[in-house]
This record gives sequence, C-alpha cells and structure tokens, in this order.
Amino acid sequence: MSVVEQYARAHIVTDADQAEEERTAVPVVLRYDPEDDPRSVRFGLPDRHEWTFSRTLLEQGLRAPVGTGEVRVWPLGRVQAVVEFHSSDGVSVVQFESKTLLRFLRRTYMATAQPVSR
Repeated sequence: MSVVEQYARAHIVTDADQAEEERTAVPVVLRYDPEDDPRSVRFGLPDRHEWTFSRTLLEQGLRAPVGTGEVRVWPLGRVQAVVEFHSSDGVSVVQFESKTLLRFLRRTYMATAQPVSR
C-alpha cells in the first residue's frame, strides 16, 4: 500500500464582498496514508491547521450534507463541494471542484486495493 498525496486548488470562502472571478485559489494538500490510518484522509491548508477526518465523511459529503464537530462536508450544486473546518481559531470554509475530491478518493481506494492472486 502506498501513500496518496494530491495537490489541489480551492477557494477559501469569506463574507468579504468579492466577485467569483476575484477570489484567488489556494493550494491544498490532500493526503492519505493507509499505513498510518486506512480510514482517514488529511487536508492541509496553507498557513493553517491540517485536519484529519474520516474518508467516509468526505465520500458521503459529496452526495449530501454530513458532519458535526470539526469537519462538515456538503455538495454545492453539481460541480462543487464545500468542506468546513472548525478549530479554536475559528472556521475555514473551503470550496473545491467535486471532481478533484472524487479523483482523490478514487486514488485512495486504488492504493488499498489488494492485487488479485492467480
């Protein structure tokens, strides 16, 4: 089993009055290490905390709103998803393209697939 690390671009959502095209994308590191914890994924935001949460939560959140506590995930229309991170420093709301998160999930499942023996 191998570590899956994927770099993604996402938008930090704020209540500031910004047009959609004015928002700048930030780099996010999506990481899955089946040796460390095969049930969890990690999201690292720039200059912010790294969150570790259930891979199942991410998968379910692409279809319907899920989560309580530190991490919540929900679909936003057909092509985007939102991941909301809560910490003692406040809340970070991050918007992704759904296909980016789906690609990452697919890679995590491929990393844990056992080879077929003949």
